[in-house]
Amino acid sequence: MSKNNDSSLVPVPLTQAAFSPYGDVIETSGNDSFLINNGNCSRFHNVSQPLIDSSGVTGISLFEAKHYAFPITLKLLERHPLGSQAFLPMSDKPYLVIVAADENGKPSKPLVFITDGKQGVNYFKNTWHGVLTPIYQTALFAVVDYIGTENNLEEYDLPNPYVITQPSS
Repeated sequence: MSKNNDSSLVPVPLTQAAFSPYGDVIETSGNDSFLINNGNCSRFHNVSQPLIDSSGVTGISLFEAKHYAFPITLKLLERHPLGSQAFLPMSDKPYLVIVAADENGKPSKPLVFITDGKQGVNYFKNTWHGVLTPIYQTALFAVVDYIGTENNLEEYDLPNPYVITQPSS
């Protein structure tokens, strides 16, 4: 499949500037810090603010996601109407971050980012995004999101799947 095909997506490096319409990149780069613990620790303060609807609470869960091999067929996007959702990798291996703008209740053509392995993300409330997509090994993530009795998941099956190709090194 040609890389110029409209159904082909190539990951680009994750940056806060490119990702800002969809959420926050959780990383040390570009964030101010101050020393704590008698100067033995740098605190990068308030790098993201999870937002949760008042019908639930903010919870921390662990997700263990199987890895994907290229090419990856993207068939599904999801979003969360009751709160943001933050993913914090518990390894240093890159993974893909897939997002799409909303167009009248449906996702637009997705964008695909590749992390440096140490970056987390906080998807804004109602942001269309892909599932956890580790690309080197099964990976563990800490997830901060809405915990409650209301349905906080909307899934969208893409009528025309996309193919994510391996980024050039």
